[in-house]
Amino acid sequence: MRIAFFGSGAFGLPLLTALCSHGHDLCAVVTQPDRPGGRGRRAMPTPIKQEALQRNLPIVQPTDVNAWDSVARLLGLQPDLGVVVAFGQKIGRELLTRMDHRLINVHASLLPKYRGAAPINWAIINGERETGVTVFRLAEQMDAGAILTQQALPIRPGQTAADLHDLLAELAPNVTLPVIEMFAHGQQPPGRQQDHAHATRAPKLEKSDGWIRFDQPADVVANRICGLWPWPGVTCRFSSRDQERDERVTLARALPDRDGGDPAAEPGTVLEDLAIACLPGRVQLLQLRPAGSRLMPFQPDFVNGRRVAPGDRFVPVE
Repeated sequence: MRIAFFGSGAFGLPLLTALCSHGHDLCAVVTQPDRPGGRGRRAMPTPIKQEALQRNLPIVQPTDVNAWDSVARLLGLQPDLGVVVAFGQKIGRELLTRMDHRLINVHASLLPKYRGAAPINWAIINGERETGVTVFRLAEQMDAGAILTQQALPIRPGQTAADLHDLLAELAPNVTLPVIEMFAHGQQPPGRQQDHAHATRAPKLEKSDGWIRFDQPADVVANRICGLWPWPGVTCRFSSRDQERDERVTLARALPDRDGGDPAAEPGTVLEDLAIACLPGRVQLLQLRPAGSRLMPFQPDFVNGRRVAPGDRFVPVE
């Protein structure tokens, strides 16, 4: 089957690999233009482009996929189906119509919940117990098309957005390939319409989302820490009780204990068992990254290196 693959982020890599290994003809890999990145701010290809280059696949990098020349170029390749996953541009009415709506989207949530750019993060932040992968027919309204299939995946305590991203990415081919086979055999599955009344949003994350308050329930704090790793990351300051140590840190992984802790302790204070006081409860910090350093276990690496003791504090950064 001739497939135009629209993708940019690493989430689409397992699916791109699976399409190649199953013998589909990738007539175009459509991905975002190279962007400045890294310390030298040099132009960097997307993860999808890097993979496509290694596989010698034809690459298209439109600044605007809906521009008339981009649409004409893609239609000229005569794809049987368009597969969209973490592409980064909204596909408009012209391309949808001209491709006779033969475009499917692979999304990292159980739609209609978490429509938008950051479904994995917001599912964890909001304390969901499961998420999944949904394959749906692309429509003009964002993430609102008819659902072709979906598969759930549990969210485990202490699981970060990075963990869940990789698990869902590996799940995506198993969910998507059977749908592609239906199209390959001439079927036109209509799918089932989403219940828009139950739609929730998953907006793009901002650096400011990494601000944390410890005067919240322990599960709220732990979910925010896990849901924002690796970006933007929950950033605060570690400040020792004796005022000899003060540094900026990014918290990466934590587990909540809503029933434990010391109700009299000020939120953010390190308790006797080295957990962090919340209101109510406490969180067991598992991993963090000091500014300018590597990701490390809280115990024993950070605790021993900074001589962490009860009464030390993690202080929000404004």
